[in-house]
Amino acid sequence: MSSRTFWVGGNWKMNGSVAAIKELTNTFNSGNAPSDVEVVIGAPFVYVHLLSESLRKDWAVAGENCYVKASGAYTGEISPEMLKDVGAQWVIVGHSERRNILGESDDFTAEKCVKALAAGLKVSLCVGELLEEREAGITQQVVERQLGAVVKVLKEEDWANVVVAYEPVWAIGTGKVATPEQAQETHAAIREYLKTAVSPKVAAETRIVYGGSVNGKNCKEAAQKPDVDGFLVGGASLKPEFLDIVNATQ
Repeated sequence: MSSRTFWVGGNWKMNGSVAAIKELTNTFNSGNAPSDVEVVIGAPFVYVHLLSESLRKDWAVAGENCYVKASGAYTGEISPEMLKDVGAQWVIVGHSERRNILGESDDFTAEKCVKALAAGLKVSLCVGELLEEREAGITQQVVERQLGAVVKVLKEEDWANVVVAYEPVWAIGTGKVATPEQAQETHAAIREYLKTAVSPKVAAETRIVYGGSVNGKNCKEAAQKPDVDGFLVGGASLKPEFLDIVNATQ
C-alpha cells in the first residue's frame, strides 16, 4: 500500500442551490467516511461560504477557479485570498472546461497555481488529453506540456500542497471511463515525469488522482491501482453516492 493519503474531491461545476446544498450536506454529514481519506468539495463561488459553514469539519472546501491577483480592477474575478477568507482551503486549477471552453493557457494555469499556493490555498491541478489527442497517441506529450508549465514556476516544496488530477477530456461527463489500466498507465507516466522534471521525492509523494465519469460502481477497481491515489468526481459528487466513492478503498 502507498503511504500517500487517498484523496477524493468533488467538483460541483455550475450546479447547486441553497436548498440543494443544505440537503446534500446533511446527507454527507451523517454518512460514514474513513478517517484515512482526505475529502474536498469544490463549489461555485457563491456557495463556498455556505458550504464551509455547513459541511462536516473533517472535509474541506475548494473554489473551482481563481484569478492571479489578490485584488483590483478585475470585474467578475475572484482571488485566492477571497476564497480563503470565506472558508476555502483548496482551489481547482486548470480544469479542461477552463482550458477548452474558456481558452485558458498552460502558462495562465501555472500562474494561478503560484498565486493560490502563495495565498495559502492547496491546489488540485487538472491535466488531460482530448479524444483526438489520445487517438493520435500523444496523451503523454499533452500531459507533460500541461505539467511542464507548472514545473517551471513552482519550487520543489510547493508540490507538497498540490494534487494532480488526471482527467481525460473524452471521459468527463460522457459516461465513458478510462479503464483502470489506462488510468494506471498514465498515472505511472506522470509519476515518472515528475521524477525527472522535479525530483524522486516529489514523484513518490505527490498524489495523482483520476477524474472522468467516476461513480460509485466503477471506483473500487481503479482505487486498487498502485498509482491511482484517489478521484476528482463531477456529477456523482452532487449525489449521495459520493459517499460510496469516498469509501472506495474500504
